[in-house]
Amino acid sequence: MHEPLHPATWKRASGYSNGIMARGRMIFTGGLVGWDADQVFQTDDFAGQVRQVLENIVAVLAEGGAGPQHLVRLTWYVTDKHEYLGALRAVGAAYRDVIGRHYPAMALVQVVALVEDRAKVEIEATAVVPE
Repeated sequence: MHEPLHPATWKRASGYSNGIMARGRMIFTGGLVGWDADQVFQTDDFAGQVRQVLENIVAVLAEGGAGPQHLVRLTWYVTDKHEYLGALRAVGAAYRDVIGRHYPAMALVQVVALVEDRAKVEIEATAVVPE
């Protein structure tokens, strides 16, 4: 379905892929934050918001006939990289619970702020569904 791209002489990536090759119908999400379907934040916990964002991504993908296994790229925007790193174990558990052991190409960027004041993380996703 998708082929991870990893140069043979590079150290193995952990928790992400350096690149993904895919062919099919593309789905792009906007930047999604950790609020629920009613646009209400249920938690200020970093890992809790990550879990909600990932659940939101899965819900949007489902609308397009896709699932987490079709993800090819995630771009994470966080307001505090130290909070992200401090919550890494819980973030990894939330990721595996919602997405599974599928690791697309990823980037993480620290930003000064997000539009939603309570948001600690925003994620954009790209998926490719084979035709």
